[in-house]
Amino acid sequence: MPITLEGSCRCGAVRFALDSHTPHPYQRCYCSICRKTAGGGGYAINIMGTAASLEVTGRTAVYRAGLRADDGACETSSGRRHFCPACASALWMADPSWPDLVHPFASAIDTPLPVPPASTHLMLLYKPAWVVPQIAAGDAVFDEYPGESIEDWHRARGLWVD
Repeated sequence: MPITLEGSCRCGAVRFALDSHTPHPYQRCYCSICRKTAGGGGYAINIMGTAASLEVTGRTAVYRAGLRADDGACETSSGRRHFCPACASALWMADPSWPDLVHPFASAIDTPLPVPPASTHLMLLYKPAWVVPQIAAGDAVFDEYPGESIEDWHRARGLWVD
């Protein structure tokens, strides 16, 4: 049985709940989108939940980031970052490319989360110089994306919640 995660924004105008098989907040993303929209420690942590289970009270606003290519061209990301329009708390990201999934930000979850046995640091190529990642023994480090998905990571470690 998946765990139900409950979350909210800082001011309480938005509350949400969803089911998750992957509740360990292990993946620290240092890309400029996550850093700047979530505003924490130089990285953001996404979890994964089941889109069909998402229940929301309150109204959210959506931000779709611009993605700049090496040649300077810019396109709009298909990812939709939901946030509270009253207090600007980052809540979750969803992408129509993966319609069955929702990725809440660990920072918005009120349910106690399990401590991961290790962290995965990704998109380190894009971190600013002032960010000094706290990389522990056993942590995985990637300049860009790892090959292992959130689901694969949980399953490989026996942490998938049925």
